[in-house]
Amino acid sequence: MSAALVIYEEEARRLSGICERLTRDASAKVVFLVDKNGQLITSAGQSQGVDTTSLASLTAGNVAAMGGLAKLIGEEEFPSQFHEGENESLHMTIVARKAVLVVVFDARTSLGLVRLRVKKAAEEISRELEQLAKHQTPPGTRSPLAEITDEEIDNLFSA
Repeated sequence: MSAALVIYEEEARRLSGICERLTRDASAKVVFLVDKNGQLITSAGQSQGVDTTSLASLTAGNVAAMGGLAKLIGEEEFPSQFHEGENESLHMTIVARKAVLVVVFDARTSLGLVRLRVKKAAEEISRELEQLAKHQTPPGTRSPLAEITDEEIDNLFSA
């Protein structure tokens, strides 16, 4: 399992903007950005009535399962997947090996348009996630909070 993404307000705003633009440009119903651990990062479009918690965790599970299948046939992963339903379809793309961009669309648009718009949005999201990585604590360094003992926390809250 990969480390959880820590997203700051400014990056969250920019990621939401990219998803909103993708929803419009691809004529999608809804767009979700999910981290590979199954946490929803942001969504845009008609997400009312969608259980976003389940969608995020099932997306991560699907990507993990497909990654296992990919390895069985000698691939590292399947960077994008398409699932066609009777009324709605789903397109998923792995972005920067950290997140999954999920686009739900119907007959108002085409898979070709969705793929074209997803490619551009994924590049933008990838740049944002690279910037975000620069803010993260480098491996091997300790957070200042790691030096606080349980006793100090108890004393703080019992005062």
